[in-house]
Amino acid sequence: MSDHQCGSPLNGCVRKALDNYFNDLGDHPAGELYQLILSEMEQPLLEKVMQEARGNQTRAAEILGINRGTLRKKLVQYSLDK
Repeated sequence: MSDHQCGSPLNGCVRKALDNYFNDLGDHPAGELYQLILSEMEQPLLEKVMQEARGNQTRAAEILGINRGTLRKKLVQYSLDK
């Protein structure tokens, strides 16, 4: 597998971040990685999509492929509902 940089597709960036994460762990056990990844990615994703949608929640929900109620819940969760 080739070395991916964050200028490459998102998949490559995620793989590189995970490689770094496991390398940094050393002998420490990993735990709850799925939830960690979701929480680390979800907030910046929401911030960027809201920016691209110019604050329009209906448009942002369409971009994300989720319903507006779910988007609103997530915005509140991350204090992005201002």
